[in-house]
Amino acid sequence: MNKENAQVFEPYKVNIKTGEIEKLFNNDDVANPIMSYLFDKDGTLRGFVRLREGVNMDLYYNKDPKTRNFEVIQQNNWKDTFNPTLNYQTDYPHDAYVVSNLETDKNTVYLYDLKENKVIDKLFSNDNYDISGISLSRNRNYELDYYTFEGEKREIVPVSDYYKKLHNRITAKFPDKQYTIADHTDDESKYLIFLQSDKLYGEYWSYDVKADKFELLYNLMPQLKAEDMAEMRPITFKSRDGITIHGYITLPKAALEGEKVPVIVNPHGGPQGIRDSWGFNPEAQLFASRGYATLQVNFRISGGYGREFLESGFKQIGRKAMDDVEDGLKYVIDQGWVDPDKAAIYGGSHGGYAVLRGLTKTPDLYAAGVDYVGVSNLYTFMETIPPYWKPYEKILREIWYDENIPEEKAIMDEVSPVFHIDKIKKPLFVVQGANDPRVNIDESDQIVRALREKGVDVPYMVKYDEGHGFGKEENRIELYEAMMGFYAKHLKDEELKPAFRD
Repeated sequence: MNKENAQVFEPYKVNIKTGEIEKLFNNDDVANPIMSYLFDKDGTLRGFVRLREGVNMDLYYNKDPKTRNFEVIQQNNWKDTFNPTLNYQTDYPHDAYVVSNLETDKNTVYLYDLKENKVIDKLFSNDNYDISGISLSRNRNYELDYYTFEGEKREIVPVSDYYKKLHNRITAKFPDKQYTIADHTDDESKYLIFLQSDKLYGEYWSYDVKADKFELLYNLMPQLKAEDMAEMRPITFKSRDGITIHGYITLPKAALEGEKVPVIVNPHGGPQGIRDSWGFNPEAQLFASRGYATLQVNFRISGGYGREFLESGFKQIGRKAMDDVEDGLKYVIDQGWVDPDKAAIYGGSHGGYAVLRGLTKTPDLYAAGVDYVGVSNLYTFMETIPPYWKPYEKILREIWYDENIPEEKAIMDEVSPVFHIDKIKKPLFVVQGANDPRVNIDESDQIVRALREKGVDVPYMVKYDEGHGFGKEENRIELYEAMMGFYAKHLKDEELKPAFRD
């Protein structure tokens, strides 16, 4: 928690019965703060990662758990991945499973000796995707059960004989679903399983291993029928400069019947290391129910596709990253799925920025845009980052742009939408939470004020009880009602009558 200093986080132990809180370690060097902690199964702090000079990550490790002598065993750049999980299957206390990209482009799993700081064995990798994690069984002496990675869908690769049997049983029962183990009894005799797909919002099932019995416990949205939901289809295409790009298209029934439908282009937030994923997407299903397709592009800088792909998007936000989104739209147009004259662009946070950038970079491409808590001015965005982002400021400038470098300052002028409002020709709807700590309300105020001063009518929804996105149900309902009306007007040439309430 950043309980004592808003800029840094410290580890605490919480007694869940009494609420008593005990701080376990001091993180008091604000200039070089600790970014993460490595505790063992007994609650002993074994290591931590300290940020140095704003961009370097030093891994400190305690080679003798009886002491608190931490020494640096790794000095990496922030772009490097080195994530250890202690291995308790051996008597040697310094064995660890490490997910790392120090020697490869894609995150790979190694068996590692932390004391000697060396690889013991390479365990698992995938040629196309980063390995995202591993799972251990506490009941079976921390046996390694499986690896996970995300390709077109989330993939589980069983390792232990026990988990291979369990995985095969679950996937045989639910062949078209993705599952996660939400919980289990300590002896692993009963499991709580969460199921989801592109057409299923979510169900919780129990599984009794001994009885080999599954039981549906709870359907989160029983009113939604799979046959009424739209398919989310993985897509792959080449960018204009030859990079392989992945993404998803959610198609309403009319598109499957051969009709070219309106499309909502939906760039994700972040943007670094974030990606869109296959599964139930409430917004895409809402749009499909109104006859709109939804395009989600994992443009360069998205996570999960390896280090080279991630870093190829650094210093390219609003430039080549936007080119990838445009190329994705061209791809789905070429497939005959969508109407090229009825493409809107909508997104939140970085996605909101992409809306404004899209309307200024390619003013004739989109029919309308919805900017949801988006950045409009890269200078003021950097000036108003929240306190807990301050330690990462140098990293942010390596990802986005640094106005102290003349060449990059010129790019910031080029890609900050607020300086190019004269290029906005299509309708824009702006949405903002007044208490947003990440994207200050001034970002939305600037773009709305500038457009209104030019006589442009810009619908502007501000909620003074919201922050970086709307959390309250009544506000979310109002937002989507307004958004559906906006799309109906500008993508279908329909005027929705206001709903009056007594």
